[in-house]
Amino acid sequence: MPTLNWIGKEAVVNHHQQVPFHLLKDVPDLACGEPGNGNLIVQGDNLVALKALLPYYAGQVKCIYIDPPYNTGNEGWVYNDNVNSPVIREWLGKVVGKEGETLDRHDRWLCMMYPRLALLRQFLREDGIIFVNIGSDESGHLCVLLDEIFGPRNRIAVAAWETAYTANQTAKHISETTDFIYVYSLNFDRATVGKFNRSEEQLAKFKNSDNDWRGPWKSENLSAGKFYAAGQFEITGPTGKKFSPPPGRYWRCNETQFKAWLADGRITFGKNGTGRPMLKKYRDEILNGLTPTTWWKHEDFGTAKDASIELKSLFGGDAIFSTPKPTRLLERVLQIATQPGDLVLDSFAGSATTGQAVLQLNKQDSGGRRFILVEMEPKIARDITAERVRRVAQGYKNAKGEQVEGLGGGFRYCELGEPLFDESGKIRETVSFADLARHVYFTETGEPLPRGRVTKSPFLGECCGVGVYLLYNGILDDKSAQGGNVLTRSVLAQLPKFDGQKVIYCAGCLLGKDRLQAERILIRQTPYEIKVS
Repeated sequence: MPTLNWIGKEAVVNHHQQVPFHLLKDVPDLACGEPGNGNLIVQGDNLVALKALLPYYAGQVKCIYIDPPYNTGNEGWVYNDNVNSPVIREWLGKVVGKEGETLDRHDRWLCMMYPRLALLRQFLREDGIIFVNIGSDESGHLCVLLDEIFGPRNRIAVAAWETAYTANQTAKHISETTDFIYVYSLNFDRATVGKFNRSEEQLAKFKNSDNDWRGPWKSENLSAGKFYAAGQFEITGPTGKKFSPPPGRYWRCNETQFKAWLADGRITFGKNGTGRPMLKKYRDEILNGLTPTTWWKHEDFGTAKDASIELKSLFGGDAIFSTPKPTRLLERVLQIATQPGDLVLDSFAGSATTGQAVLQLNKQDSGGRRFILVEMEPKIARDITAERVRRVAQGYKNAKGEQVEGLGGGFRYCELGEPLFDESGKIRETVSFADLARHVYFTETGEPLPRGRVTKSPFLGECCGVGVYLLYNGILDDKSAQGGNVLTRSVLAQLPKFDGQKVIYCAGCLLGKDRLQAERILIRQTPYEIKVS
């Protein structure tokens, strides 16, 4: 398989594994509604934030949508589009080293994207899908990058979204009116893609001019270009007029099927009975929607201008975010990629179109979908990302002063806290049992601690026939100096029983080798044998 090489690749290709785990710090004052409903906004570098979220959400996300920087070279935007921000420059200096100072903008972009895409892959469910929105500057690089990380077989499609329908007359050569949306799966054979809902305009095309008892219909061509030997018969219309398939085409049914359709009133010859035979397609029989194509028209998906108008209506005044996406685009993505109850992730959240689209779709079908939004810039995260979702959830006055009803819902707001471990590799004193339990269970099993798991017990859970235990922070209510964190005979007797192989994380062990073998116990000493990245 062809792969892409660039300056700095060797330094970043495994960097996602070396990113240290950080804690998430609640900021209740910035939360909205009921924070326990599963929606989450995280402010912080999205690489570190994704690593912090893995112990909670690995393998649980059905749909990822990201709109990363297009890398156009324009540095005048609120959200730096040249991946040349101080945060990225500092990160490149640490990870890539001095070589990073000479990287061109494409090298920098690839260094920034690779570890983030590698982490995002770990969040997807087996049937999950990722959508990556990009412009022409990095489209070719992105395709090869996604092939390398997800595998070319897992590429579902590359859609072209019509972002504008009029030409930019100041374009030097050709006016660009499309973005590209790369659609990849974790597992092509298990990925699930639904159908687009039909718009009111599309439904209006169905009429009932002949008062058919089955309701509104529209005519569909009875012939097709694919060779079909049984589809070469002659049809006689109600006026006696004869019809054969057009040259090079064939009826898409055999004569027996045609007669059955005719007897059932499903064939029309036009208003006067003299037109070519057509098959009636009934509205009530096709409400399962439209099969997605790779051409996403502006009428159905909105435009960049629509997105700006939406933001102005929400916040009033001039545009406060230069690269928003229209809600219609994200609604259509969620229609085909999610079902009620699914989890959606956007790690380049920006103006929070994804969050609004989730709430709007939930309002329509009471779907209970949940979102995770990650935004790097503190001011954008607070004043745009969170504020937009707050307004659409609770209601707001638009730019015309009209009250807009809220969609309902809420979110929890978090910032990145300290790493789990200090510079010497020791567990920080501020780390709670619950925090360490999530980390230990995830790094031991590769799966997040099950939702709702009671973390007031040293038994964290079972995975693949192995029971995982953690002795830490006096979990056994032991008031001694060691706090019950050392495995002794008395401590072992207090542990919840598990009939199988056991892994016990503890500060030390006073049991002999024979006893450990008999009890089928594997000891991992804290903090030295806890993975720190």
